[in-house]
Amino acid sequence: MTGTSRQAPAEAQGPHAPAAPGYAPRRTLPLRTEAIRQLRRRRTLVMALLLAGLPCVVAAAFAVGGAPDGSEDATLIRGATASAANFAVACLFLSTGFLLAVPVALFFGDTVASEASWSSLRYLLAAPVPRGRLLAAKFAVALAFSAVGLALLPLTALGLGAVLYGWGPLELPTGGTLPATEAAGRLAAVTAYVLAGHLVTAALAFWLSTVTDAPLGAVGGALGLTIVGSILDAITALGDWRDFLPAHWSYAWADAFQPRPEWTGMLQGTSVSLSYALVLGALAVRRFRAKDIVS
Repeated sequence: MTGTSRQAPAEAQGPHAPAAPGYAPRRTLPLRTEAIRQLRRRRTLVMALLLAGLPCVVAAAFAVGGAPDGSEDATLIRGATASAANFAVACLFLSTGFLLAVPVALFFGDTVASEASWSSLRYLLAAPVPRGRLLAAKFAVALAFSAVGLALLPLTALGLGAVLYGWGPLELPTGGTLPATEAAGRLAAVTAYVLAGHLVTAALAFWLSTVTDAPLGAVGGALGLTIVGSILDAITALGDWRDFLPAHWSYAWADAFQPRPEWTGMLQGTSVSLSYALVLGALAVRRFRAKDIVS
């Protein structure tokens, strides 16, 4: 009788054991709970201050050094102080290359690796939170935080630009103007495209987060490979091969700020980014499902 009573719990914990009453995998690790956890972290506040502070730094630089004048090349920087819309577009242009990749890499690279570094990952899985559910929740929250972070910069720039330069039409670099409301709509579309373009960095950081237990390693690796992609895109000898690099389409959104916007480059850039992101996301799922969790 004693041996039977000791063996029963072990059998109940087998792979075919019935689930506990009230247990539903989809209810484990709610998105709200994960979002609150990430919101309370110090790095979230630091990223928010960095993205909201960039327009202040740019405005201070214009105040000290003077605004770009019409003698410069026709770029999105020219006329940055003409209106709030011009200032927001200029800030987005200055930060697209590398700065906006930092919060994306941080939010995604810090997902699984941080739990492993805190030795809390095995306890989450023992709750039990299914591995697929854990990855989905972490990815969704990281994507939401990245979207808010990327939107914070142009919104702050619009607000600050309205105070400093007034709410007026957008002066296009090729000549002509756009009404402020239409310019705001195009700016929203461009911000969404910038987020889509950084999905490669996001998926790369997410995959590395399942490979290493060091969050900084995942974040740094994603940023490093993003920089390598930009360097390769600068090598004109690669010719048409550069079309397969996500960095090649980083500034395709500039075509949206023309009298007649051109969306072809943005569509191509989005398709390239999504292709890489799907492959890297699949690698992350495969890696995490087979990973031996010891921390």
